[in-house]
Amino acid sequence: MRLEFLEWRWYKMNFEEQRPRDWSLLFEIQLVVTKNSLFFFDTNAVQVNIYQDEDEWKWNNIGDPILHIELRRWADIMVICPLDANTLAKIANGLCDNLLTCIVRAWDQKKPLLFAPAMNTLMWEHVITKKQIETLTGFGYIEIPCVAKKLACADVGMGAMASVETIVEKIVEYIAVLQHGHSEGAETKTEVKESLET
Repeated sequence: MRLEFLEWRWYKMNFEEQRPRDWSLLFEIQLVVTKNSLFFFDTNAVQVNIYQDEDEWKWNNIGDPILHIELRRWADIMVICPLDANTLAKIANGLCDNLLTCIVRAWDQKKPLLFAPAMNTLMWEHVITKKQIETLTGFGYIEIPCVAKKLACADVGMGAMASVETIVEKIVEYIAVLQHGHSEGAETKTEVKESLET
């Protein structure tokens, strides 16, 4: 399975301490997909729960669980990768017309939300893209910057999603902040990383 082709990812963590300064990270993952993302991978090849827009509308009565709220409650961290230009624009403007954007709109802003933009170079360089990225970072969301390389359309330039390794490294970094930040008395993610390395 090529992880870079999975469009929307949810991560929930459980931790088990084996010995001081050595943590085993166990992830529970739930995947929220948009209709367009299904073009890129076979859902039968993915061994996690996958939710689509139509799953949102399976409740009947007031008080029944509402999926976008339940997923928001369940998750410790949200990662959107890749974040395409269309969904970037929706989130920046507060739209919530599918399961993913409803989760984002209902997201607990005390929890990390990471996003990895990916789009064509000219879309990336458009003046509105910078404003929309700044809007998301202004919300407190964490950008995992895109990179320059050959794109799916065969153009070469900025706009490619960060490498899977970079994204995983950033996720682990924020998991460490969640797990150790308050108990270790660390005020910043840099301090947390330094404390984990000693």
